[in-house]
Amino acid sequence: MHHTARPASGWSPRGPRSIVAQHIPALDGIRAVAALGIIVTHVSFQVGTGWALADRFDYFVAVFFALSAFLLYRRRHRHGAREYFRNRVARLAPAYLVCVLAVLLLLPEAASVTPLQVASNLTATQLYAPGALAPGLTHLWSLCVEIAFYLALPLISWALRGRRRGLRVAAIGGVAVISLGWAWLPFVQAYGESGEGVNYQIWPPAYAAWFAVGMLAAEWEGHVSAGWQRLLRVRWAWLALAAACMWLASREFFGPVGLEHPSPSEFSRRVLIGTIFAACVVVPFAVAPGGTRLDAVLDSEPAQALGRWSYSIFLWHMALISVAFPLTGVSLFAGGWVNFVVILALTVGLTVPVAAASYTLVEAPAARWLRGVTKAPRAAAHSSVRAMESPA
Repeated sequence: MHHTARPASGWSPRGPRSIVAQHIPALDGIRAVAALGIIVTHVSFQVGTGWALADRFDYFVAVFFALSAFLLYRRRHRHGAREYFRNRVARLAPAYLVCVLAVLLLLPEAASVTPLQVASNLTATQLYAPGALAPGLTHLWSLCVEIAFYLALPLISWALRGRRRGLRVAAIGGVAVISLGWAWLPFVQAYGESGEGVNYQIWPPAYAAWFAVGMLAAEWEGHVSAGWQRLLRVRWAWLALAAACMWLASREFFGPVGLEHPSPSEFSRRVLIGTIFAACVVVPFAVAPGGTRLDAVLDSEPAQALGRWSYSIFLWHMALISVAFPLTGVSLFAGGWVNFVVILALTVGLTVPVAAASYTLVEAPAARWLRGVTKAPRAAAHSSVRAMESPA
């Protein structure tokens, strides 16, 4: 949508229209890569490959967080709070509820879920209740974190309204640095000592730095010098640094991988390296878009389609991993590269068409209906498609 309406409540400052109206196709392609990367890490864990590097493909969660923060923060002046929250509900709730209900009703492993698990997963509050993660839906803890950011963003924008850009950057960066100490808080450490109750270590404040990457990129957008533009377009160098971050975080000396609970220092290091990883993957494409072969690949129709479907890919892939094992006869934690390739191929082969159907039959029509665009279908068609092509 290239026109701009006056915000209903003025909850955030205005910014340069020409920048926030610019669609960056490569970011949709990156979202596709991130969704597939998360499938890789979950398949590797459940097959039991023992490949520590694959465990660090979970850093693509940081990429999702940074992308959402960039896309929403750069558009913060375009809508009032009421329209913003309506758009967030339209974007997330329909596909989420369909997936959760289907998994709870149809997945055999979910047959013994408790009322607490049902209620908390339906309301996206499973991160805040003990033992609330449900089979086939355990990965949705990260969506709880993202929803918390969505809820906080209007307040953050209000607090920064009217401030100079330098002060906004300092405030966002300062909060990101402070958040790296979250794991050291006494009540957060208590879970690591007992292993019981709520895991406060992965509550939303712990990941503020990952969202800060996107917000700082949005502040930098439109203010990048020609020299930085050239440097940021050396995509291979930034992606090599991102790969080095994954390699470093996968080393035994860096901290535990898998489900072992990290110490405060190990967790802080993990989040810090994830912040650098997300910055290397997202920022070059966000603030210096276009002009490279890699951008063209990410702008290709297959990458764009997977980007459109990425939310549903994320929602459904864990349940479909559970389906892939009995279909192939592979046992959980059987190990072996052949088993990994077989389960990965089948999981992707099942997840992509399911996600495409979810997008076509649930996400897009529900978003159009909830946003009220059916009143002006012709004028809104491009708007809703563009909004869904750049999901946040």
